Amino acid sequence: MTEIARRAKSALEVIHSMIYFAPEAADGFAELGLERGRMSYYAGRSAAMGPVGAGAVAATFYNFNPESVAKHIPRAWSIASPSAVLDARLRAADAALRRMLGEVDSPAIAEAAELAREASRACRPEGKPLYAAHADLDWPDEPHLQLWHATTLLREFRGDAHIAALQRAELNGVQALVLHSSTGEGFKPSAARELREWSESQWAEAEQELRERGLIGDDGGTSQAGLALREEIEAETDAMSMAPWRALGESKVEALIDRGRELTRALLKAGAVPRELFGRG
Repeated sequence: MTEIARRAKSALEVIHSMIYFAPEAADGFAELGLERGRMSYYAGRSAAMGPVGAGAVAATFYNFNPESVAKHIPRAWSIASPSAVLDARLRAADAALRRMLGEVDSPAIAEAAELAREASRACRPEGKPLYAAHADLDWPDEPHLQLWHATTLLREFRGDAHIAALQRAELNGVQALVLHSSTGEGFKPSAARELREWSESQWAEAEQELRERGLIGDDGGTSQAGLALREEIEAETDAMSMAPWRALGESKVEALIDRGRELTRALLKAGAVPRELFGRG
């Protein structure tokens, strides 16, 4: 039954993650005085935790270079308060969803919002710092923003579990990123290294460490052992992420997945995610 957790992730994640690529978010954070790019990303995603330091952000984001985080956090909080950042982020989500989906007052969005909110209520905060921080925020009033907030909660709940699975597999942040990108399922290796701000030497060192463990080959591709470990990590993440789906029940989960897929297709068609960053190469 745990495969339903992965199916739900696939159906819903873009509804949340579109915020990281939306020009509305970049512009909104810039209006607060935050630097575009890494500072805005770090501040936008971590603001729910309050004015935390670089260590907390690097720990919860996991595969970003801590040196990169320290360049921007906590300096970002001297420019804009976490509450101002959260307000700007919600306004950006509103504008971006309206732009890409057009009609946000549809019955389909209202149904998806209700189901996703119900699912998110079954999540527990223990050992889930990013989820817990976002769960403490007030719920938005409008259904499309309730849906975005609920998918944020579900994404961070799974993400916190995923970090636990990576640690169990003895993969540090950069190793996890290298291994994932080597499969062709996530960011292209060049994009992953640049976006997470790892140096060429740090990336090469992680590749060598994975090579010594037999997880990638000399060509940088994932070995059979590496693929098996990746599947083990995902399966363990699925198992630790089942609470919302058990609580919702099979029929409601299937209805949410169907609605999520419809909305995800519309968002992808509208350019919510820059596809050139993903895949092999």
